[in-house]
Amino acid sequence: MAYPYPEREDRVRHYWPVKQKLAAGVAFALAWVIFCSWLAIPWIGELSEITGLTGAIIIVAGIALIPGFANAFVLAGLVLDRRPRFDMSMELPPVTVLIAAYNEQDHIGDTLRAVYRQEYNAPIQVIVIDDGSTDSTTALAREAAADPARPANITVRVIPQLRNMGKSEALNRGLRAASHELIITLDADTFPYHHAFRNLVINHVSSPKNTRATAGTVLARNSRKNSLTRLQEWDYFQGIAVVKRIQSLYQGTMVAQGAFSVYDRSALEEIGGWPQTVGEDIVLTWALNSHDYRVGYAENAFVFTNVPETLGSYFRQRRRWARGLMEAFRHHPRVLLRPRLNLPFVYLNVLYPYLDLMYLLVFIPGLIAAVFFQFYAVVGVMTLFLIPLAAVSTSVMYTKQRRVFRDNGLHVRRNIPGLIGYLAAYQLVLAPASLAGYLSELFNVRRTW
Repeated sequence: MAYPYPEREDRVRHYWPVKQKLAAGVAFALAWVIFCSWLAIPWIGELSEITGLTGAIIIVAGIALIPGFANAFVLAGLVLDRRPRFDMSMELPPVTVLIAAYNEQDHIGDTLRAVYRQEYNAPIQVIVIDDGSTDSTTALAREAAADPARPANITVRVIPQLRNMGKSEALNRGLRAASHELIITLDADTFPYHHAFRNLVINHVSSPKNTRATAGTVLARNSRKNSLTRLQEWDYFQGIAVVKRIQSLYQGTMVAQGAFSVYDRSALEEIGGWPQTVGEDIVLTWALNSHDYRVGYAENAFVFTNVPETLGSYFRQRRRWARGLMEAFRHHPRVLLRPRLNLPFVYLNVLYPYLDLMYLLVFIPGLIAAVFFQFYAVVGVMTLFLIPLAAVSTSVMYTKQRRVFRDNGLHVRRNIPGLIGYLAAYQLVLAPASLAGYLSELFNVRRTW
């Protein structure tokens, strides 16, 4: 890292080491699983008369015990997490912002003007890489670059690629043209809140010295469009953001998402830049982790992105994300064996295909059988024990996230139907797309943007 890290004041009188927090979190989650396993003995016995003992254990673990462990682990992390406070008045370093765009004529101008409104008193080099768009993305980007309202500390360069070569190649092209050590990636349809760059960079340079990337906080911009976007508002606000927060507590955010993250250029060049994969951001993040670099998370660096508004576009996005996870395991299998603080999240990621399969093929049919046919062998009274833990976890998540919003001049909009749908049925929308992504990687389906 070329830019020197400032000394950070330790404001916590009695510091609890991260390893102790991890041990406490795992212990709490295991205690919950052991307790629930004891309660589930009659359930497993009844179910084994239908499926056999092995089948009963596989089913109960997949629809109750492992999800219970995950909820308990996240809840413990939220309770134990104490976010560091940084000096927000520190001198800011120059940054390069890479915006890879493909057919983004509807958004690229607004995105650049949102960058112009950043409260960042250091040079910002913006590089827009148009990856062979067939619309007016390049022309509109150049028009926004010439906007007289562009601040003097911001320069904009537009690089058109003659043919579509993929997002990874576009970002690597921008990296070769970058002038600064700190590299921010920003999606072409994503709009940074006015302190986003400042908060992201200060978090990054003030973090432990082995930090080589820091993910920002991505939120839904078009959440009032329809029912699907209302569900995603809660997913981004309470699901994705909270998981990243706990992952960063354990020194290893699993994805520094391309939509908004900052990286050390030297680290990017060391690992060869963005790989030619569908999930280029997660594979790159795991490459950094495999070099024993830390990836952080800035919970107060907000950007607002346009989330998918149709089931088809949502399905394609989440299929791509799930495929990226499988690519990450294929490219970096040793992550399963390397002793790191975030190892519990690695193994939970391994179990995602199994959990999604159990949800779709066992839990949903079992729920239908219980509601309509009074058949409770699969989904019965025992599954109700998941509700109190989920309710407490959701409440703590909401309280933590609302506090972050309040401290940064934002408020949580009322979206009760979206919250109910998110808690009750969101997995029913997500799981099929995720399974399609796992299968796409398994059968090596052709990769696209």
